[in-house]
Amino acid sequence: MKGIKGKTVIVTGGGGGIGSAICRRFAEDGAAVAVFDIARDAAEGVAAGIRDGGGKAGAFAVDLTSQESVIAAVAAAEAQLGPAGVLVNNAGWDQAGPFLKTDKALWEKIVAVNLYGALYMHHAVLAGMAARGAGRVINVASDAARVGSSGEAVYAFCKGGLVAFSKTMARELARKRINVNVVCPGPTDTALFRDFAGEGEQGEKLRDALTKAIPFGRLGQPEDLPGIVAFLASDEASFITGQVISVSGGLTMAG
Repeated sequence: MKGIKGKTVIVTGGGGGIGSAICRRFAEDGAAVAVFDIARDAAEGVAAGIRDGGGKAGAFAVDLTSQESVIAAVAAAEAQLGPAGVLVNNAGWDQAGPFLKTDKALWEKIVAVNLYGALYMHHAVLAGMAARGAGRVINVASDAARVGSSGEAVYAFCKGGLVAFSKTMARELARKRINVNVVCPGPTDTALFRDFAGEGEQGEKLRDALTKAIPFGRLGQPEDLPGIVAFLASDEASFITGQVISVSGGLTMAG
């Protein structure tokens, strides 16, 4: 993609399935990749793989529920790799269950990771982008934000908030030449999905039902996401901002 080579890209949740695929794609395009993850070993594994392939990457342990941790990680990443030109807020966490059977402690944990974590990352990175008059932000939300998802009420609440926040940031920062867009994965075969679906017969039934409902006839894979993320970070998308794009095999078709 045009305009990615030489940029510093921060990817949260970079040690996971979708996050690691995004990190590798940016490295292939010549970016320096800051792999952010709460699990240091997972982040280092991804960064080491990129370096072994001739790329440039660093691993940074970060607790997205702590603004202090976020600020420190962003400062360390920019000191090592250079000012962030691209931010990909990909990290997420959920625990499925009917809303009326959940409690405040669970709500607070889901909100802390999925909503406040993204807010902290924006606040820590966007000031520098605004001062430089350039930047790209891609927020990985979920189709749960667009159409809902039974058993994921608070997660959908957070991702819907992230969509609205992204559109607002796109408006506020357009004159600073900062593009802010959202990618919404549909059901994707990741550890988070497997936790949501559960094990055994019940999990298989849900997996089969979703597979049948998706027009392409399969669940998404982590490798289905990096292309659109890289495109939105590139010069090819310089006049695209405030948009929400589903990657769902046609399960969600929202205008």
